[in-house]
Amino acid sequence: MAEHNSLDALIQALRRLPGVGVKSATRMAFHLLQHDRPGAQALARALQEATESVQHCELCHTFTEAKVCSTCLDARRDSSKLCVVETPADQSAVERTGAYKGLYFVLMGKLSPLDGIGPKDIGLKKLFDRASDGTVQEVILATNFTAEGEATAHVITEGLKTRGLRLTRLARGVPVGSELEYVDLGTIAHAFVDRR
Repeated sequence: MAEHNSLDALIQALRRLPGVGVKSATRMAFHLLQHDRPGAQALARALQEATESVQHCELCHTFTEAKVCSTCLDARRDSSKLCVVETPADQSAVERTGAYKGLYFVLMGKLSPLDGIGPKDIGLKKLFDRASDGTVQEVILATNFTAEGEATAHVITEGLKTRGLRLTRLARGVPVGSELEYVDLGTIAHAFVDRR
């Protein structure tokens, strides 16, 4: 069994990825070793380089290789608007819409008391300081519409409501191109409440 230690270690490492179980990790490991050793080496190098060079932006907390990310440095962005998202992936999704031209604050998580994640773990003090810098006028809460995302948005709202800022939440509603009879009831109910 000793001859499989490196292979087992690779499989276990691949299992750390979200949604990857034993079968998928095993299939990936065998593929890389059997069919794409150069790809495996490129993957190893890319992971090594990323873990050494990617850090958090000093202003918005997203991933960057510089002290301040290119979005925060972009003078064309509307610095009076600050969009709060849970992750860099959420920030990327908002950016791809092309509909938002303000700045961001990336929490790197959401409040989850059951998992031991509190306000300090997601940088709420840093967010409150950033939102109170005198430039920000509107804070757009774009946390996910999960129980934890809603709780996070509520705590942020409570923490900022006395600071003279406009606090808004992403609207929820019926997806474009959908038919009402197939939309879940919670979404329809929120669409009625948030109608305009």
